[in-house]
Amino acid sequence: MIEVRDLPAIDAGLNGLSGILLTAGYVCIRRRRIAAHRAFMISAVVTSAVFLACYVTYHAHRTYVTGLGPTRFGGAGWTRPVYFSILISHTILAAVCLPLAIVTVVRGLRGRFEQHARIARWTFPIWLYVSVTGVLVYLMLYHWFGPPAG
Repeated sequence: MIEVRDLPAIDAGLNGLSGILLTAGYVCIRRRRIAAHRAFMISAVVTSAVFLACYVTYHAHRTYVTGLGPTRFGGAGWTRPVYFSILISHTILAAVCLPLAIVTVVRGLRGRFEQHARIARWTFPIWLYVSVTGVLVYLMLYHWFGPPAG
């Protein structure tokens, strides 16, 4: 059975899977495999939506049920500015990515392919960066620099 404490690892897996699906979708569109591109991109959207639900659930539980608040980074020295640089860029671009992804997907599904392609040139690298850095933040926070206190 999945418990709330398992959600950060699940989120990291969903972020990684989203990055793989995005990359596969990109490769498919470059090869003009439109049906495969659509399938990979819809899968990336679903994966990211499940991620978002798990992320909100974990942080709401941590804040409102347990009262623990945000998870603290356990690293020291040079790792702190590296971690926080990645975390801050990840967080800002994640906030930017959500509306970009929605607009990109809607344009694609409505057959507005020229507009879709124009915005996808921005959405794809941002979304991929957010997916990859999401995994890095998880690894740094929970594995590489020791489990956080609390």
